[in-house]
Amino acid sequence: MAKSTAPYGTWTSPVTLEVILKSGSKVDELLADPITSTIYHIERRPAEAGRTVIVKTEIGEDVVGKEWNVRTGVHEYGGTPATAYDGIIYFSNLEDGRVYRLIAGQKPEAVTPENKNHRFAQLAVHPKKTHLLVAILEDHTKPQPADVVNTLVVIDTNEKTVSPLISGADFYSHPTFTPDGTHIAWQQWFHPDMSWEGCEIGVAEVRVDTASIKVVNTKPVAGRPLDVSATYPVWASNDLLLFVSDEHGYWNPWTYSVSSGKASAVLSKPVDEDFAEPGWRLGWRFGTPLDSEGKYALYTALREGRNVLYLISLRTGTLEELESPYVHINYVTRVTHDAVVFQGRRNDGEESTVLCNIKEYAKPKFTSIGPRANKDELPFDRAYVSVPQSFVLKDPETGEPSHVIYYPPTNPEFAAPDGEKPPAIFNVHGGPTSRTSQGLSYQRLFYTTRGWAWVDVNYGGSNGHGRKYSKRLEGRWGITDVRDTVVAVKQLSSEPYSLVDHQRTAVTGGSAGGYTVLKTLCSCPDAFAAGTSSYGISDFFKLAEFTHKFESQYLFKLVGGTPEQVPDVYKERSPVFLAGNIKAPLLVLQGSEDAVVPPNQAEGIVENIRKRGGRVEYTVFQGEGHGWRKEENIRAALEKELAFYEDVFGLRK
Repeated sequence: MAKSTAPYGTWTSPVTLEVILKSGSKVDELLADPITSTIYHIERRPAEAGRTVIVKTEIGEDVVGKEWNVRTGVHEYGGTPATAYDGIIYFSNLEDGRVYRLIAGQKPEAVTPENKNHRFAQLAVHPKKTHLLVAILEDHTKPQPADVVNTLVVIDTNEKTVSPLISGADFYSHPTFTPDGTHIAWQQWFHPDMSWEGCEIGVAEVRVDTASIKVVNTKPVAGRPLDVSATYPVWASNDLLLFVSDEHGYWNPWTYSVSSGKASAVLSKPVDEDFAEPGWRLGWRFGTPLDSEGKYALYTALREGRNVLYLISLRTGTLEELESPYVHINYVTRVTHDAVVFQGRRNDGEESTVLCNIKEYAKPKFTSIGPRANKDELPFDRAYVSVPQSFVLKDPETGEPSHVIYYPPTNPEFAAPDGEKPPAIFNVHGGPTSRTSQGLSYQRLFYTTRGWAWVDVNYGGSNGHGRKYSKRLEGRWGITDVRDTVVAVKQLSSEPYSLVDHQRTAVTGGSAGGYTVLKTLCSCPDAFAAGTSSYGISDFFKLAEFTHKFESQYLFKLVGGTPEQVPDVYKERSPVFLAGNIKAPLLVLQGSEDAVVPPNQAEGIVENIRKRGGRVEYTVFQGEGHGWRKEENIRAALEKELAFYEDVFGLRK
């Protein structure tokens, strides 16, 4: 069938808003009951006002009713609101913050006292005294970020009491017991670090009776504040603790032996790949032991914008790459000694829950499970899927590298007129030390099937390329990210690439990515023809004053000091003071209840642009926080952004 000729950006697409919204629910996390091997997932449902539920994955059955919202506000970003052990589920309910116990056939029962100032996450069940849990408690009795207290506590689910266990650090996460319950491990970190900058693994002996858990001989066994991030601890046996450390520049697997008291790298030779990502949300998992004897582990690592799978011998330090079609992998969770479950995404298929069987550690067998198992079947032909290309670009002045992933316009029914280059969306991720990965995305396809190019910019400071690359942003937020974004648009629109039409390029991003959008349009006003900032930062002074505890000192490292120490830098890096430089039309999208980047950040930049008569469109989504959870707002945001670009670039039909 002959293709129709039509300008880029005007092609008819099968990837409609209805298709995107129908894809709907998103798996936020996976759980596996270590006793029954039952697999559950935490599912976010935009059609139910963003409510989050627990689902028994293989049969697609909700285990909680519609009155429950299984979610936690710990660190504001949340994660790991539930656990399952021997058929009993414990979960945090967002509305009242309490932890509930759910036994099959019964109604959930609260096991913590009523206290709306308390937030719980990462519930670890003691394997011998299973009515006792260890959990993160984030106490907001004093709501100012400096006064919020994070500790590890013991929840006695019989007596419905909460008792302190471990305190003193600014943050805790990942409490985990040995299979015999005699030791506990966790990770802890202190201001001004984020966990990926400097983080310690702690280990202690456990003393337990019917009513309590106590710890003795507590000590840090890996990691150093400000210097080394040791993170994601999980027990491989009663003696061997498995975790990752960037001691040698990349997050590689390490172990700590209780009997020897020593920590050491697993691999006989370090690998220049990250076997983890920064812990922006609780519950991310990138590796797991495959047995309880400390023999083997399965890990995913990052290479050239995609994930790869490794089978690792913990005893010999050797690793074997496993053939896998999944380019994005998370929530790697052990089910049995030869089965692991994870969330996997391919370039040509929707994200799915994948059961990975490794019989006798041979070639793995991958099976999509649950009601979403047929998600490999797209609602349109795979010929519409844009195939990514990874590029490493170099700044012509500094020689520094930056990583981008390019998605060309792709539609089997259309071709563009000879000589035309496509309009392009340059997407900058949040964090700012996050990254954008490969894998099918309806948001990307929404554009590429309509004749747009899409570019994901993993600027200096992004994760997945080692500690040195991620530290490029320290003291230089608003400089390095902006330079790399501008390098991307300049180089991809000129020889030798010549992939996009520079006159029709837009830059878009959310949160920290929204900041990079604003700062780029201020500092390099001719670099892009339009921009969209979703819940983006415009004023570093206000960010330093109003942000939440988890990130309350992050800004100081990224800028190079506090507002009192370097006030001029704060002003130079804040788009709200530079908005007079913006030439490009700007779309600003904001949630009314955002506690991470409050609405005053958006209001400042919008007011400034309007005062001088610039073009800015502003939409506030009522009831939304940091990102869109409700179906109607997801629809509106997609609709508004595409319509905005089509209008700016004269593509409206």
